[in-house]
Amino acid sequence: MTRRRRLIVGPSGPLHGVCEVPGDKSLSHRVALFGAMASGVTEARNFLMAEDCLRLLAAVEALGCRVEHEGAHLRIHSEGVEAWHAPADVLDCGNSGTAMRLLLGALAGRPFTATLDGDESLRTRPMGRVAEPLRLLGAEISCAGDKCVPPLTITGGNLRPITYDLPVASAQVKSAILLAGLQAEGTTVLNQPSLSRDHTERLLPAFGARLTIDGLAISISGPQSLHRASINVPGDFSSAAYLLAAAVLVPSSEVVVENLGLNHTRSGLLEILAAMRADVRVGPVVSVGGEPRGDVTIVSGPLRAIEVSGEIIPRAIDELPLLAVLATQAQGETVLRDAAELRVKESDRLESVAAGLTAMGAKIRVLDDGWVITGPTPLHGATLDAGLDHRVAMTLAVAGLLADGETIIDGAQAVATSFPGFAAVLSSLGAQVTMQ
Repeated sequence: MTRRRRLIVGPSGPLHGVCEVPGDKSLSHRVALFGAMASGVTEARNFLMAEDCLRLLAAVEALGCRVEHEGAHLRIHSEGVEAWHAPADVLDCGNSGTAMRLLLGALAGRPFTATLDGDESLRTRPMGRVAEPLRLLGAEISCAGDKCVPPLTITGGNLRPITYDLPVASAQVKSAILLAGLQAEGTTVLNQPSLSRDHTERLLPAFGARLTIDGLAISISGPQSLHRASINVPGDFSSAAYLLAAAVLVPSSEVVVENLGLNHTRSGLLEILAAMRADVRVGPVVSVGGEPRGDVTIVSGPLRAIEVSGEIIPRAIDELPLLAVLATQAQGETVLRDAAELRVKESDRLESVAAGLTAMGAKIRVLDDGWVITGPTPLHGATLDAGLDHRVAMTLAVAGLLADGETIIDGAQAVATSFPGFAAVLSSLGAQVTMQ
C-alpha cells in the first residue's frame, strides 16, 4: 500500500528562477504504447518516470515487450503488436485512466482476452464512452454497472471499420478508437464535436502510421504496422501550469519555465491567463517531432475576472482547477461553464476544489458544469484532504502559497502519479512547501 503523505505549505515570498518540468505525461503514455505496438527498439528521452506511466510500462511488459531505462531515457523492445500475447495476470493501471483507455484501444485488435483493473479511485471512473465504440468495432468488453467501471475484460480481434461521432470531445476516447482502427480491415472515420488534445494524431506518423485529418474529422485505414521511433518528450504543460499560476499570484514574482510543450490543444491556460490580463511571455517556439515547444515567462500582477466556456474547455481541462485559485484573487466574478467533465476525473474536481478553497475562505458557488467565484478574497491556511487526486493536491498547494498561515494537504502522495518533483521544483523557486 502506498504510504499516505501530505504537503505542508506556508505563505510564500516572491518566486524567482528558471526551471524545467518533467516530460509530458500524455506524450509519455503514447510513446510507450506506440513503441510497444511497433517493431524494433523505440527510444524516448525525457520520458516521465511517474507512477501513471510506469503502470503502462508494466502492462506492455506483461504483453511481451521488453523495457529498459536509465533515468528518463527509455527503450522499448518489441516485435510489433502482432507478437503481443495474453497477459498471465490482470493489467493493473493503478490510478491512470489514460493508461486504461489507451490500452483498451490497442487490445481491441488482439485475438486474446485481457483484464484491466485499477485502484479504488480508478474503479469509480466510467469507461462506457470508450467501451461503446470499441464494441462497435468488434471487440467484446465486459465491465461493471451501467457506467461500465473497472475491472474490464476485453477480447479483441477481427475488427471492422466504423464511422463514429464522438458525443464529447475526449483525447483518450479518440486515441483508443484510432488505435483500434489501425488494426481494423478498412477505413475508420472519427468525427469530433470540438478539438481535443491531438498528441495521438501528431505522434502516430512518427511511427509510420498514415491518417487523414479534415477539420474535426479523422480517418485511419487498417491494418497498418508501426515501426520504431526516437522521440524527445517536451516538458509537461500541465505540470508547469502550477508554477505559472503560483508566479502570477505571489506578489513580485517572475518565473521562467524552459523547454515546455506548447501544443495549442493543451495550452488553453495561457489564453485564460492572457484574458485575465496576466503578464505572460512566450519565447521562440520550435517544433520537434511534430510537437511545438519553447520557454514561458510569467510575472506577477493583478487579475480581472472572466467567463470561461465552450471550445477552450477541452484544451484546458486539467488546468481548470487552477482557474478557481486564480479567480479567488481576480477582480470581479469569474464564471466557468461547460466543464462537467471535471466531475469524472480522479475525483469530482468541481466539488473537491470548491470544498478546499471554501475551507480557505474563498467565495465559490458550484454549478452543474462549473463555478461562480467572487474575488479578490483573502485566503487563510487550513487542513485539507486532496482525495488522492494529484491535480487537486497541487492546486490547493498553490492556494496555500497565498494563504495567511500554514496549509496542510493530506492524501498528497497522488502527486507522484504525474509530477513527482513538484514540491522540490516549487521550493527551488523560493516557495515554502515540503512533502512529508
